[in-house]
Amino acid sequence: MDLIFFVIAIASLILIHEIGHFIAAKFMKVDIDEFGIGFPPRITRLFTINSTEYTLNWIPFGGFVRLKGMDDPEIPGGFAAAKPWRRIVVLFAGPLMNILVGILIYTIIFIRLGEPIIDQVTVVEVAQNSPAFSAGLIPGDLILSVNEQAIDSTDTLREVIYENLGQSIQLVYARNGKEETVSMIPRPNPPEGEGAIGIIMDNPRQALSPIKAAFLGTATVKEFFKMIGTIPARMLAGEISPDQGRLVGYKGMYDIFSNYREQDASMPSQSPAGINTLNFFGTITLSLAMLNLFPLPALDGGRILFILPEIVLRKRIPVKFEYVVNFIGFSIMILILIYVNIQDFVDPITLP
Repeated sequence: MDLIFFVIAIASLILIHEIGHFIAAKFMKVDIDEFGIGFPPRITRLFTINSTEYTLNWIPFGGFVRLKGMDDPEIPGGFAAAKPWRRIVVLFAGPLMNILVGILIYTIIFIRLGEPIIDQVTVVEVAQNSPAFSAGLIPGDLILSVNEQAIDSTDTLREVIYENLGQSIQLVYARNGKEETVSMIPRPNPPEGEGAIGIIMDNPRQALSPIKAAFLGTATVKEFFKMIGTIPARMLAGEISPDQGRLVGYKGMYDIFSNYREQDASMPSQSPAGINTLNFFGTITLSLAMLNLFPLPALDGGRILFILPEIVLRKRIPVKFEYVVNFIGFSIMILILIYVNIQDFVDPITLP
């Protein structure tokens, strides 16, 4: 079921990219020969509307838009015959659609997570047979003070506990609006993976308005592009390893997806379900946008790069030259994709 869900989700993100091109082409009065769900070979033609064929194809990873006169400016109503700015809008609309979906995904994440109340600390999880477990603490308890010192952050709680290792402490907490006091002794040598009193703590959260969540989602998308854009320089500087910056294919993406699904399954029950999985698909849709905006032949960014001189110089780059460059670029890109997907099997990515 995870594999089916993964295929459907990835295909949907690619299809959304093509829908962006499709909608923009319609608005820019560029004729469309075919809108395909999946990649050829074709299974069947579903229907035809205004000379556009809508088809279903065998390879399930996404879809495509076949614009009329893509490389021939002599065909009336075709893409190549359209004004330069119209062509740029059509090309940019695909990545833009992925960016908008990324903003939507992160907006949903922030709405589901809520806004942290940074001056309060709550218990998220309690380890079995730990001091906190023996004292009766449960997830959801709000920690108010330790040894009469008010707890106003997770750092404060951690500092107070580790200042009293092996000594009895008085901890005051609130549960359902009622305050309780318990005693416990923080362990100097807790089991691996557990803290001194055996809790996972966090800030409680309050509801976040959709507008504020959208602002945070947009800021997250901005930070993503900033982070990805600095990867080559950080690799050269030795700040990150080549393995961390490597490209991954479908198997690599599925391995990462499976890892996130495992993290979601192991999260505390009161945590929002599927947050890590949502984050994964957020990074995938933004990666699709960024990849397609790279100024490389055959990609949307590369095609836009060919159009810009036409706007400035009012003279078109020879169509045959553009076609040859895009064809060579596309061929090289296919070889790179084959290599990357083979590497996923020969040298699988290392996950934390």
